[in-house]
Amino acid sequence: MRAVIQRVTKASVTVGDYHRSIGLGYLILLGIHIDDTADDYDYMLKKIQALRIFEDADGKMNLSLSQVNGSILLISQFTLLGSVKGNNRPSFTTSAKPDKALAYVELMYKDLKKVFPTVEQGKFGEDMTIELVNQGPVTIIIDTKE
Repeated sequence: MRAVIQRVTKASVTVGDYHRSIGLGYLILLGIHIDDTADDYDYMLKKIQALRIFEDADGKMNLSLSQVNGSILLISQFTLLGSVKGNNRPSFTTSAKPDKALAYVELMYKDLKKVFPTVEQGKFGEDMTIELVNQGPVTIIIDTKE
């Protein structure tokens, strides 16, 4: 499982008439690997919940999303598992099949909603327009296989 987490002052997703947005928080791009298990999921969920990438009064990255009353915009992105090793055209053979990926993305959405007051998500399998203002910039990559 791979996540790209961006600290944002705002972010939004649009698909046709569907539009969701957040203010201060995380834009999370989540890719599910073909070999991901419940252990990968649990590790990723705990890391997202505990991550401290907001600045405290001393300017140190020391505050969690909960401590700043932040929000989450969760976007499924199978292309995070793309490989260009030996090619110029990405191969997505390590990306999970849609049924497995959807199950994990939906579970992540539900579990994050239990902890954080505002969690929005994109539309699985759709061509989405994502807009964000990255604060810092701060971008963290978490990969359960590394």
